[in-house]
Amino acid sequence: MADHLKPVVEALIFASPEPIALKTLYKLLDAEPKEDVDAALAAVKADYERPGGLQIVEVAGGFQITTKPELHEWVRKLFHERTTSKLSVQSLETLAVIAYRQPVTAPEIADIRGVSSSSGVLQTLIERKLVKTVGRKQVVGRPFMYGTTREFLERFGLNDIGDLPKVYELSEALGFELPPGLAEPAETTSPLPFDEASASEEVAGAAEDMPVEDPEIVH
Repeated sequence: MADHLKPVVEALIFASPEPIALKTLYKLLDAEPKEDVDAALAAVKADYERPGGLQIVEVAGGFQITTKPELHEWVRKLFHERTTSKLSVQSLETLAVIAYRQPVTAPEIADIRGVSSSSGVLQTLIERKLVKTVGRKQVVGRPFMYGTTREFLERFGLNDIGDLPKVYELSEALGFELPPGLAEPAETTSPLPFDEASASEEVAGAAEDMPVEDPEIVH
């Protein structure tokens, strides 16, 4: 292996504002043999297995240097996480329904949650870039269908939707019961649609079509 690649790969992972995919490393280091890039990445990952405050994780289809989970409380103190940045119970319920049942429409979300509407909460999740429209359902009215985003995977430390915990495990982690109508995610190998251009167009359309009379308030 070309030893000079190891610090280069580490620097690229560290400097990337989002998880950097292996194909991106190949593209950036296109003058180097792919097997050398693979070996350099493996060497960097091995280095981060040592005791310390940082780790390399595979998330959202790429690699990222993050702080270790046991140190998150200290990191939160550094950033003085505000209460207003946290999601409400209603938002977490809606996000869980979308994650496990996507693609899903607003009426279907409301039906699973047992509420009259979820539009206000949906708008909040779209603004947080955790959820986006992924098309329209081919039924009368052609309602928008919603799915999770790459940012959702990054925020919750998932490599793909298949990494979601069981519903009961998520309920225990969140500290409250999720809607009883929520089923386990369907087995699928289809990648999530991460086309940012089309997503922006759909989100804009969804915002226009979305009523704002939802009584649920995000705290």
